[in-house]
Amino acid sequence: MKKIAVVPGSFDPITSGHEDLVRRAASLFGKAQLLIMTNGAKNSFFDVSERLEIASAAFEGEKNISVNVCKGLLCDYARLKDAVIIKGARNGTDFDYEFELYEINRTLEDCETVILPAKKELQFISSTFVRELIRFGRPLEPYVPAASARVIAKILAEK
Repeated sequence: MKKIAVVPGSFDPITSGHEDLVRRAASLFGKAQLLIMTNGAKNSFFDVSERLEIASAAFEGEKNISVNVCKGLLCDYARLKDAVIIKGARNGTDFDYEFELYEINRTLEDCETVILPAKKELQFISSTFVRELIRFGRPLEPYVPAASARVIAKILAEK
């Protein structure tokens, strides 16, 4: 059995839904790692170091949850860590997309992926939604972890 769950994404920024997914993965597999992926095709609101700081704040002091950055291929990382990939799905559209990636990773790279449905009360929360709240100066809680909201406020104040 795999010893660690890797939860990949851009996390631009982390949301309460992401936090819940990572915590659930940790409870299922014993350890979880939120893995910030770099995607050259995306224009990120926060740079990688900011996303790392924001996400790390959500899990500060957690012994079975860590945060890291991956600049390579997800399956290479998962194989190196002997990890299972955990993806969340808020709705059928998310599930269809994640299922396609599952098939690609399984067929080409023999990587295993588990898709977990989002809790009903978190299904509407997305990083896109959070970025809109930021743009219009609206409160971020409860849509992002409280510690992450404080880091976001600090980063925005410095810009």
